[in-house]
Amino acid sequence: MLRGNYLTPSVTKAYPFLSMLSKIPLLLMYQNNLYTYRPLVHYHTSNYSKPIIDTWHNSMDTRRHLCTLAVCRTSHIPESSRPTTMKASDKSKRKARRDSPEGVLRHKLDMCSRHGDVVEALSLYDEARSKNVMLSQHHYNALLYLCSSGSNVESNGDRNNVNASNLGLERGFEIFQQMVNDKVAPNEATFTNVARLAVAKEDPDMAFDLVKQMKSFGIPPKLRSYGPALFGFCQVGNAPKAYEVYAHMAESGVMAEEPELSALLKLSADVNKVDKVYEMLHQLRASVRQVMESTFGIIQDWFNSEKAAKVGLVNWDVSKVRDGIVRGGGGWHGQGWLGSGKWRVERTQMDENGVCCSCSEKLICIDIDPRETENFTSSLSNLACQREVKGDFNKFQEWLDQHGPFDAVIDGANVSLVNQRDFNFYQLNNVVKKLQSESPSKRLPLVILHKNRVTGGPARNPNNMKLLEFWKNSGALYATPPGSNDDWYWLYAAVSSKCLLVTNDEMRDHLFQLLGTSFFPRWKEKHQVRLSFSREGLKLHMPPPYSIVIQESESGSWHVPAITDDDGEAPRQWLCATRNRD
Repeated sequence: MLRGNYLTPSVTKAYPFLSMLSKIPLLLMYQNNLYTYRPLVHYHTSNYSKPIIDTWHNSMDTRRHLCTLAVCRTSHIPESSRPTTMKASDKSKRKARRDSPEGVLRHKLDMCSRHGDVVEALSLYDEARSKNVMLSQHHYNALLYLCSSGSNVESNGDRNNVNASNLGLERGFEIFQQMVNDKVAPNEATFTNVARLAVAKEDPDMAFDLVKQMKSFGIPPKLRSYGPALFGFCQVGNAPKAYEVYAHMAESGVMAEEPELSALLKLSADVNKVDKVYEMLHQLRASVRQVMESTFGIIQDWFNSEKAAKVGLVNWDVSKVRDGIVRGGGGWHGQGWLGSGKWRVERTQMDENGVCCSCSEKLICIDIDPRETENFTSSLSNLACQREVKGDFNKFQEWLDQHGPFDAVIDGANVSLVNQRDFNFYQLNNVVKKLQSESPSKRLPLVILHKNRVTGGPARNPNNMKLLEFWKNSGALYATPPGSNDDWYWLYAAVSSKCLLVTNDEMRDHLFQLLGTSFFPRWKEKHQVRLSFSREGLKLHMPPPYSIVIQESESGSWHVPAITDDDGEAPRQWLCATRNRD
């Protein structure tokens, strides 16, 4: 831990080089976070394919940068209103920065990061030191990233990889110490990279201490910050410390994802912590829902083990279990392992009604709380107004209030291009007519199209013009304005109308990641309609009548779904784990 500017004796005694951190004034740390920190390159803790370096555009040394803070904060003049001479001056300054020794070094280190060339990066570092080039936070983070990622690459018998790995591990701590000596303020990326070096040195305790220190420097840890310590403790089988890291994550508001939960699940099974196995299964149910093949295999191995056969209640309070199911909203009870004896474990599938083909148990459909939908609609509206022209989106909301709600909303561009090279209004109209015929109210669905799609290209065809005019006059067409992202429009229309959404869009890009992993996947599962075309014609794949999520039944059996493609064709694999109740 840090107290004020200083590390506690226990930490400095164990890791002497960390005592150098006390040389960095905390004021410098906080100022650096306020003014020079930018979003980092994001990737998962278990992936070392991309550099963890800051994206601060200015390659100046932090100390010099801090001297110009007042100027930087007052120079927000719109580009269009700045004099031509000032624009030219800015351009020449940017070129000067790029061509400076610091700028050239930055570019070369970025290339090394792209190619994973730690040997060349260290050579560039030594050359820069010999020439007294002032290194910035970005320079140091690029070097630490390469040292830490090189130390985690498997050699596969390649001597060059072994040498690079050893060299990166040997020089990494030296570079970090030099960074501290130079009073260049570290950020989250710095701590995370050094934590990875610590784990490569088989010291997850040091990695965990580094995460703890981040808060003292005003740096909130990220999920990737905890990865080295958590996976390090799991790898050596230190369950108490791994659980401590997991608890620290929760205290910091960092939510574990599938790789972290899967590692904790395997560790708990290996050390026979049966209550923790149960807890991690429920954490996977709540936050992941469907699991990757690797996690699927860990769960399967657990239920096939002798340890699993020995755990469970022989007699239990049925009413208490049922109350737990009601309180949880269905699909689980949380009362612990039920039953005794060996588990019957099979990979299987569900029929169209959600009946297990192995044990004949019927899965349930877990309802969504209406209040959650209302809150999500409000959050979605706020996000859309932040990223779209607010006046345009408010106008759409007013239009929707007048013409809605609808039974279905169609992502027009996506539907028109399924299996097509060109925009196909005939295909779109077939989907519209099929949805209308299957709608209880026989009302036309709402078609969302970008304005360019209704004014140019195939829209100029006379038949298509008549079709568009008919939809418009029927209040079933909305053209989103130029420059807008129509995804916000069709998603908001479907959520606010509480209706079906017809699209083959997998909804996994950055826009949908903003919506979080709690409510949106559940909403999508219950409302998205996918479509396919075959010789038999158009087929709509309606939402399943059961929830595709890990389910724990009243009798104690478990059903675990695997992740599958979203094409609606390939059958989903399920793990069925049951045992007889005597």
